[in-house]
Amino acid sequence: MTIRMKLLLFIPLLVLLVNSVTYFLFESGKIVQTSYDRTIVRVLLYKQSVKTAEDHLKTLYGYLLNPNDGGAGELGRSREQLLAARASLVDTTASTPMASAAAGYVHMLDTLMEQEQAALAAATTPALRPALDRYEEAEQTTGFIREEGQHLVDMELSLYQPVYKQIQQETGRINRLGAAILIVNTVMSVVIAIWISRSITRPVSRLVAMARQVSTGNLRLEPPPRSGDELGILLGAFTQMSSDLNVLIEKDKESLERDRFVKELELQALQSQINPHFLFNTLNVLSKLALLEGAEKTSDLIVSMSNLLRYNLRKLDRPVTLREELEHVKEYITIQQARFRDRVKFETDIDDSALDVPIPLLTLQPIVENSFLHGIADMEQGAVIRLEAARRADEVRITLSDNGIGMSEQERLALLRLEEAEAGAEKKPQAGTGLGTRNVFKRLQLFYGSGDLVDIESGPGEGTKVTIRIPAGKGGGTIHVQSDDRR
Repeated sequence: MTIRMKLLLFIPLLVLLVNSVTYFLFESGKIVQTSYDRTIVRVLLYKQSVKTAEDHLKTLYGYLLNPNDGGAGELGRSREQLLAARASLVDTTASTPMASAAAGYVHMLDTLMEQEQAALAAATTPALRPALDRYEEAEQTTGFIREEGQHLVDMELSLYQPVYKQIQQETGRINRLGAAILIVNTVMSVVIAIWISRSITRPVSRLVAMARQVSTGNLRLEPPPRSGDELGILLGAFTQMSSDLNVLIEKDKESLERDRFVKELELQALQSQINPHFLFNTLNVLSKLALLEGAEKTSDLIVSMSNLLRYNLRKLDRPVTLREELEHVKEYITIQQARFRDRVKFETDIDDSALDVPIPLLTLQPIVENSFLHGIADMEQGAVIRLEAARRADEVRITLSDNGIGMSEQERLALLRLEEAEAGAEKKPQAGTGLGTRNVFKRLQLFYGSGDLVDIESGPGEGTKVTIRIPAGKGGGTIHVQSDDRR
């Protein structure tokens, strides 16, 4: 969830919760207030009706003593007030438990108005006594109204006394509930605020810590916990950037290592190139001289030596084809067979479709040389060295085997540990081409970018078999290797 979504979701929810609590408390208080108001309104109506009846009786008495137009108008207004009080009582008490008692009270008001009419009718006669008699009846009825109104007030208060207690209890419950809701709402607000703030500050703290690690040179950062917000994406991008930067640094280190290797090889090549043109010209003169003297084998041997030297002096940072490498091996075999004669037999089985694959310069000849020097050099007869090359679906497999003395498991593993080759190369320089087998394996690793291209099968007295797997369609660029290294 993104930070923007968190803010847009939880803050409105929090506001909605607060508004809901406020509305609930308002409605609860409103219900209590309404119940209280209805009871008070009925009590006030009883009191007001009693007062209206008494005022009406006074107005009637004044009119009977002094009938005039002003008194008649005032009496009419008083009657209208009494009728309005009666109508209010009927509407207010119609659906209450006091309805029957209130109905009797309303009948008293009706009786008072009938007695008023009778007194007014008696006042039209010359005699005053009948009107006063009717007035006395009305006065007596007003007394009953006063007593009944007080009785209704007492009944109302007695009847609604449990309601008052319930209202008080409900008010206390609402107050406690409001306090509890306020506390819960406050706690939820604090929790949500802490959660949202931590979801922002914690990734920022991680990012700061990672930036400090990078500033100290530590680019191997642990991947942060997965998070779907913007800061999580930023952390992931920062981690990926540091990882890519680390890969680039490793590549730069590898490139610098290659440059160092090629400089060392160039130095060795310079040390071994003692006027190569003079050497080639001398070998050509010797070859022609041997041919003129009829020593054709000697001439061929000198030509092979010349070609071998010329091939060895080529730049080591440029690849060649397998075809060229095999031609160089054949020149080397020609020279070695002149030395060993029938003691060694060299066999080949080459797939023509594999001849154009690119490989580093001087890949096969150091391995063949290692077979001669360390495998079959002490054999008086029956020595066999076999070179095979075959194309597979996604690779070219080159196998060189001999039936020599073999090697121990420790020696076999030492040859495959390229890291030890660098230290061993500086301690054990030996004669030969200047490029040992482990050096060849290192250049293959750098050339093809893979460390599992070579297998060695060997045992004491069981001969040695070296298998090189060349990835089809891969390889290129420069090859920088370390200095001399032997088995």
